Formats: sequence, C-alpha cells, structure tokens
Amino acid sequence: MVETKAPPGGRIRESGMPSEEIWNSFFDVEEILNRMQLDSQVVDAADFACGYGTFTIPAAERITGIMYAVDIDPEMTQTVDSRARRSKLDNVRSIVRDLLREGSSLDDESVDYVMLFNILHSEQPLILLREAFRVLRHGGRVGIIHWIRDPSTPRGPPLDMRPTVEQCTAWCLESGFPKGSEMPTDLKPYHFGLIMRK
Repeated sequence: MVETKAPPGGRIRESGMPSEEIWNSFFDVEEILNRMQLDSQVVDAADFACGYGTFTIPAAERITGIMYAVDIDPEMTQTVDSRARRSKLDNVRSIVRDLLREGSSLDDESVDYVMLFNILHSEQPLILLREAFRVLRHGGRVGIIHWIRDPSTPRGPPLDMRPTVEQCTAWCLESGFPKGSEMPTDLKPYHFGLIMRK
C-alpha cells in the first residue's frame, strides 16, 4: 500500500519543466488525445497539474463543457489562461491549487474525465488517483499517460521513479476504480497510456 500523507511543499518530485517549445515537441497531442478518448462525448473535464496547457487547450477545444486546469504554479495557470484567450476559448477555468495537500477544489462527481498526464511519479500517487475518483461522475474516466522506462527518452523523471502501466493499474484499483475497466494503450515512442472508468 502507498502512504497517502502529502510531502512538504506539495510539488510533484522531479517536476521541473523545460521551455514550453521543447516540452511541446515531445508529444503528438492530437493523436494522444484521440487514443485517450478525449472527444466531444466528454462534457466537463479536469487536467491535474496542467503545466503549460499542452493538452488542456486542445482538449478544451474538443469537449462540450468546462475544462478545469489545475496547477500549483500560478505561472502555469496564467500561461493556460493566455492560451485560452488566444484560442478564443471561454470554457477554460484555471485553479491554482496544491493537489497533494488541498485537492482540486472541484465538487464530488462534477466531471466526466480527469487527465493525469506525466504526474504519477509523485511520491503520493494515490492522493491524485483518489481525488480523480472523487470528482468523476459515475461512468467517468481517468486518463493516465507517463514516460516509459527507456533511457533513450529525451525527458522524464529518473527511470526508477517512472511507474509502469501495471503499477498504475494497481494504484487505480486501490483508489476505487473497478477491475476490468482498464484500457491500456501504446503511445510510442515515449509514453504509455491507461484509461480507467469509474
């Protein structure tokens, strides 16, 4: 079992970000969102630890309701707000929040999809997954992507911190997601994906 006490400061370990241009170059965002089933059937969604909004903004363009962008760093949420304005999106709501210590501030069962992209190397992954489970509506989905354990990847936390798809599945089950709902997907060259339904 994973300990659920939040570490001091609440930041995800090894979470320093390169420049936005470099970070965005690591992802085929539209293909990843397709594979992760983030589409117009999703009404409301949340991006936990949204960063630059690499996935937040394209996902907000796809869904039919509100996209909540949650991050501990106000500079990141300001970047997301700026990108939303440039894209003429009025459905993005940014929230400065320490997810590990304070949760997301979202209501119970208030969204259909939670994005946990490249953050489950956290010391406390169950805090994030239990918060995702809490805010998801019945039938809602959590989408997880993470760097694979390959030393040739151009970025990512140290290899021994990177969870496997099997570890992520086990954590999801421990957080309340039902067995049999898991949908793993390959996001080569650098990532794997996992979808679990509440």
